[in-house]
Amino acid sequence: QVQLIESGGGLVQAGGALRLVCAASDNTLEDHVMAWFRQATGKEREFVAGISSRGDRISYIDSVQGRFTVTRDNSKNTAFLQMNSLKPEDTAVYYCAAGLTYGTMPRAANKYTYWGQGTQVTVSS
Repeated sequence: QVQLIESGGGLVQAGGALRLVCAASDNTLEDHVMAWFRQATGKEREFVAGISSRGDRISYIDSVQGRFTVTRDNSKNTAFLQMNSLKPEDTAVYYCAAGLTYGTMPRAANKYTYWGQGTQVTVSS
């Protein structure tokens, strides 16, 4: 079964940047939507950003629009989340996910089949 492995999390000061990487173990996710979710302590997991299989459709939640950029490189079975101008409220465990969603960009976690293990992002004030 395909595996997703995230990396790139860490501790950064407010206003700083991090780049998260999600590497798939094989190329079976080329036709899947790739998404990033996050879960802060005591809160539900929330959709952050998503990118269609060909990268021609992208969606962000309002709170990260203009600060975060999601991309993918299907030749390397990899997705990225560039996070700039980070704020303390961005602190969470970030997960990448993949789903065969037939042209839609769902924001519900249960629409995604494959998940990474998560990477911690901590933004200090």
